[in-house]
Amino acid sequence: MDDNDLKILRLVQGNARLTAETIGQDIGLSPAAVQKRLKKLRETGVIEKEIAVLSPAKLGREMTILVEVILERENRAHLDSFKRKMRNAPCVQQCYYTTGEADFMLILVVRDIQEYEAFTQAYFFDESNISRFKTSIVMDRVKTSLDVL
Repeated sequence: MDDNDLKILRLVQGNARLTAETIGQDIGLSPAAVQKRLKKLRETGVIEKEIAVLSPAKLGREMTILVEVILERENRAHLDSFKRKMRNAPCVQQCYYTTGEADFMLILVVRDIQEYEAFTQAYFFDESNISRFKTSIVMDRVKTSLDVL
């Protein structure tokens, strides 16, 4: 990966719909060279996905919740089980296995507190391996980004 690849990545992480022509004009490469580099970046997994970022508020999912989860037991089977459940939970936007006091940090996007309560009932209270969890409700989305560069 060279400087041109990094320049391409900076541009497409902000707008994946940019044409090879536009990118090429910005960084001084031909559209064909840009397309070749993008293809390689996709094939090698540097570019994992090209997605649309949706507005939670416009879709009626205005409440963002941060949850710290502490497990009772932390063996491979319990970890894998919890990870699988979180991957399949529609309102879980992000899930991180962490060091520190909490075993997992979750970011959820829900319609309202009733939806969050239903989530806790289904995934925490009915799960014997959840020792405890701590909830923080986001008051303002100051910055949300998936940018790496």
